[in-house]
Amino acid sequence: MNATTISPRTASTETPLVEAIGVRKRFGHHEVLRGVDLTVRRGEVVCLIGPSGSGKTTLLRTLNHLETIEHGMIRIDGRLIGYRQERDRLHELAPREVCRRRERIGVVFQHFNLFPHMTALQNIIEAPVGVRRMPRKDALEEARRLLERVGLADKAGSYPSQLSGGQQQRVAIARALAMHPDLMLFDEPTSALDPELVGEVLAVMRDLADSGMTMIVVTHEIAFAQQVADRVVFMADGVIVESGPPEQVIGNPQNQRTREFLQAVL
Repeated sequence: MNATTISPRTASTETPLVEAIGVRKRFGHHEVLRGVDLTVRRGEVVCLIGPSGSGKTTLLRTLNHLETIEHGMIRIDGRLIGYRQERDRLHELAPREVCRRRERIGVVFQHFNLFPHMTALQNIIEAPVGVRRMPRKDALEEARRLLERVGLADKAGSYPSQLSGGQQQRVAIARALAMHPDLMLFDEPTSALDPELVGEVLAVMRDLADSGMTMIVVTHEIAFAQQVADRVVFMADGVIVESGPPEQVIGNPQNQRTREFLQAVL
């Protein structure tokens, strides 16, 4: 098993839902994350913005152990994600235990990742039935409710190839919600969509935010971040450069690197 060193820094006395401390990640000789600290409170919506290659997606992927880390630690709801601790070292858990610990973390990717041979309804019930052992009847009822929630009640029997990109992404969101997640991670969920389809996905995400779902969103949709986020985190070169409420980070950035980025994208 892989082992990683633990950062000597200590956490706050209040336990956040997400806590990343001193996280470092390297691909070959390139250090993608260079000592990132991030905490997210329960019910908070955090948007990660920044240039391509800044480490946003890598950070997101470490939060449910899709990527391992070389240094630091990550806790979700007070529990280490992907590792067990022995004294001052973290040792990677077996794959089955990793899966158990990430069950309550929903992830929505750029490219939907729906099973092409399954209908929208079948895609949604796959994990609740196969992983959580939910009775199929209950899973079907809940899947239909979720499809209605994302505005696709009439698409239950449609296959991914019969759906637009925006519809596929909304099915992917419903699929993630079917596992009753405590945390939803979104990795540029609109970047693969035609411009006219972006709004329908963002509307579903706004509804989730309004319902109190804890969300971390990697996005280039600055207007969405400005309207929906409780906090905006600007990353560049593997570090968090600036963090705060959107009216500060987007409306009145204090760091020159943040200002340059926003001038370029806006």
